[in-house]
Amino acid sequence: MIGKTIDELKVGDTAEFTKTVSEADIYLYAGVTGDVNPAHIDEVHASHTFFKTRIAHGMLLAGFISTVLGNRLPGYGTIYMKQELEFLAPVRIGDTVTARAEVVEVEKEENRVKLRTTCVNQDGTTVVDGEALVSPPKDPKHSG
Repeated sequence: MIGKTIDELKVGDTAEFTKTVSEADIYLYAGVTGDVNPAHIDEVHASHTFFKTRIAHGMLLAGFISTVLGNRLPGYGTIYMKQELEFLAPVRIGDTVTARAEVVEVEKEENRVKLRTTCVNQDGTTVVDGEALVSPPKDPKHSG
């Protein structure tokens, strides 16, 4: 099974992934990456910050975008080449985040697709905005 090939993609195509961020997600991400910044894992410390509580790692949210690109649009077999991100608002434990990708440009000759990538919380606030460049899977029937 493969995702959509370059010939199956068009400007305006979209896909999403939604997840509620748990305390376990934050601790697991910290453990895997080594990013143990107290803003993420220490409630006492975080209570004295601008956000007043722990916040999710920005790159955890970027991982939700990766889920959309690698599993949904274009999907399985996609190679993630580039990502630009702007972190606009914090995500707290218990927030539900929807990562979304929308095709904005298809470069058939180069087998490249540009997508607008966003993460929006349960209140409709955009918490991450960016753009990705991917190489969608090639059609195995035509890859000689």
